[in-house]
Amino acid sequence: MNAIGIDVGGTKCLGVLVDSDANILAWVRKPTPSTEGLIDTLQEIVQELGAAPTIGIGLPGLITPGGVMQAAPNLKNVVELPVATELEKRCGQKVHVENDATSATYAEWKFGAARGATDAAFVGLGTGIGAGFVAGGCLQRGAHGYAGEIGHMVVQVDGLECVCGLRGCWERYASGWALGNFAGGVAGEIVAQRAADGDAKMIEVVDVFSKWVAIGLANLANIIDPEVIVIGGGVIESSAVFMPVVQKWFGRLLYSAQSRTHPRLESAQLGERAGAIGAALLGASM
Repeated sequence: MNAIGIDVGGTKCLGVLVDSDANILAWVRKPTPSTEGLIDTLQEIVQELGAAPTIGIGLPGLITPGGVMQAAPNLKNVVELPVATELEKRCGQKVHVENDATSATYAEWKFGAARGATDAAFVGLGTGIGAGFVAGGCLQRGAHGYAGEIGHMVVQVDGLECVCGLRGCWERYASGWALGNFAGGVAGEIVAQRAADGDAKMIEVVDVFSKWVAIGLANLANIIDPEVIVIGGGVIESSAVFMPVVQKWFGRLLYSAQSRTHPRLESAQLGERAGAIGAALLGASM
């Protein structure tokens, strides 16, 4: 059975039409609009992808079980936006809404780098940072649907101001935005290329950034002890440059590293489409 899934990111909305084996049959990409235009954009993507029995949406931020976006720091002026209800009115069919990182976690668990794991985590390094967890073979959403907002774990007291209003959040140091900030505005893919070519300044940027990534991953591993941590998002498209350095720092920062089995760190296999694929699969399973 085919299903539609849409992943809403800080800069783009990616929609896919997939079959039951997660094969992509069609896809649509549009810029993420302001909050006022979000439902319109989602409706347009659904219409362009064509008919399907189910629709799943992966949204950033705090998402209730009823499909209300309570808050999304990287989308302006989001306060209690009833995405599921509004889109159902437009499309005339049931819409299932999840957190975007939870959706990506599900896709990587079922068809990607975490396939077969009983305990796993997914960390998406995009405009911000989101995460999702599988524990005991079950996808975790938390008591209110808010599990996985690891990007707003404070790692530097009185540190850089975050878009959420706090200071020192992990995503100010380990997101795509953070990488550009460390590099003085140089895009992440250029940082990776220059580092690979031996540019000493960019090699230092990669090291500093990768250490911050590893700090958060080590904290996560200490809390939930997963078999595997899958790292996705735009940054990891250059995984050949970043992952070895992240691995180095992770091994140094993990609690009692010499006395324990380390979680595997894996690059996401489904790439930027993981969130949309997971949203489609979760929508079809409900």
